[in-house]
Amino acid sequence: MRKSDEFGMHSNGNGSLVGTLPRNPAIDDTHPDLVTPPSTDDGLLPNMVFPFSLAHTRRESGGWTREVTDRLLPIAHDLAIIDMKLDPGAYRELHWHIQSEWSIILKGSGRIGAVDQEGRNFLEDVKEGDLWYFPAGIPHYIQAFEEGMEFLLVFDDGCYSEDATFQLTDFLAHVPRSVIAKNFGWTEEQMRNLPEREKYMFHGQVPPPLAEQRVFSPTGDVPRTFKHAFLAQTPERFEGGSVRIADSTNFAAATTTTVAMVELEPGAMRELHWHPNGAEMQYVISGQGRMGVFSGGSTARTFNLQRGDVGYVPISLGHYIENLGDEPFVYLELFRTAKFEDMSLAQWLANVPPQVVADTLNMQRQVIEVLPKVKNAVQRH
Repeated sequence: MRKSDEFGMHSNGNGSLVGTLPRNPAIDDTHPDLVTPPSTDDGLLPNMVFPFSLAHTRRESGGWTREVTDRLLPIAHDLAIIDMKLDPGAYRELHWHIQSEWSIILKGSGRIGAVDQEGRNFLEDVKEGDLWYFPAGIPHYIQAFEEGMEFLLVFDDGCYSEDATFQLTDFLAHVPRSVIAKNFGWTEEQMRNLPEREKYMFHGQVPPPLAEQRVFSPTGDVPRTFKHAFLAQTPERFEGGSVRIADSTNFAAATTTTVAMVELEPGAMRELHWHPNGAEMQYVISGQGRMGVFSGGSTARTFNLQRGDVGYVPISLGHYIENLGDEPFVYLELFRTAKFEDMSLAQWLANVPPQVVADTLNMQRQVIEVLPKVKNAVQRH
């Protein structure tokens, strides 16, 4: 007797399946707009969403890390994003990068330190919601306090990998001991316990009060702080949500990375818009939503988003993000730019002669005349 399910799957009698639809119910249930796209979707657009849960996790003695780069999300040319967790007291060892490093703390707290090319110091404590930014080539370290710390790292190169970081221990492990001795004036006995490979993450003692660790350089402190108290900013509020923006205008050190934190109330949406100066990477902090993307040439695609997902929209592609759940949908918009810029579709049309828009859209002029001439980044009607 042949048995069928709701998708027409059945056995042909010899143990194989005929007419099977490739299906993972858990993925289908969380991405319904991929299974049954809106009728407005059309053409071929590449994937623009990747969940961190499907990324490889690198586990070390002091914590773990996972990354989404253009190897997992090929369209993400401009930015790479890393999710990192340090255990209580653990270090992310002294290191530097070819790329700049931007970060936001998701949970916990810790201490960050850096020294710039003039020998000027930076040492600060950071907590949930704080940002940091280290320019390319500036050496730094991170250490967690007693509750540990989880944070996002964003690098201004889509092909960047944490495995390509320049670690202090890895550097010295590949320099002859005689050269190290000559450079620092150390003896063989003093170098006896130098690591023979990179440490990357490792356990340490929870740092003492900040004042006890400060080092006073003869060249002083860095002229522009590498820390920004993002959640201390007063957000711009709209009917249906709010937006905070941190770019080089209020976080002067961050010259290559910009962020907007968007909170959408249930039923609200990030208005139809695009970004003329850079591609947008998203990270979903909480809630459930969907993103519609228009690419021109009659191509459009809709993606579902939930906590821990990474999204990406190439420069100037029109898009929106809508809250589909019954709790706030909170996400980050990240850019490889010095300044946040977006083009509002509604504001554009409101500032074009109304008859031009009415003739184009086959609508009555009075409908166009009441469009707001100021930008409303969040909409709910």
